Amino acid sequence: MQSRSLELLVGFFVCLGIAAVFVLTFRVASLDSVGDSGSSYTITAKFENTGSLARGASVKLSGVRIGRVREIGIDPETFQAVVSMEIDGSRNNIPSDSNLKILTAGLLGEQYIGLEPGGDPEPLKNGSEIAFTQSALVLENLIGQFLTSFTQKEPSAAKKSEESAEPKAAPKSDGPAPAPAK
Repeated sequence: MQSRSLELLVGFFVCLGIAAVFVLTFRVASLDSVGDSGSSYTITAKFENTGSLARGASVKLSGVRIGRVREIGIDPETFQAVVSMEIDGSRNNIPSDSNLKILTAGLLGEQYIGLEPGGDPEPLKNGSEIAFTQSALVLENLIGQFLTSFTQKEPSAAKKSEESAEPKAAPKSDGPAPAPAK
């Protein structure tokens, strides 16, 4: 009888742990408000390449999260990625000439948007579009560029080593050759 009650108690705690994980997962995944104020405004920006930027990614200013990515789409005319961001309403004094960069947390971490403030006295408003953007740095493209530049330099280096390895003909002289030193 004691074994049965112990099994029920362990089962109860396992179920409680699984329920806690589900609650925390859904709570973190469905954070609708960005800040404590409850109000927010939306801005957009166009990028040539968003890399692995995803919905829900952070928008940070000086390392502090001020918003999140709400939507990523494609402009049908320019074929650029259009990123829509929701910014905390208490951050209503960000200059309109600010610029955005898609950055990576760590070497292979998740990507987020870094906002660098400009100097315009006019602040961003709901529906503003930021014109100054820098696309994601894609590691695969960098490796490809490195390998391409490395292979382009290699043939010229091989050619130089072949030229230096070929024995050069000794200049002809009319007199007898000097005796080798012993």
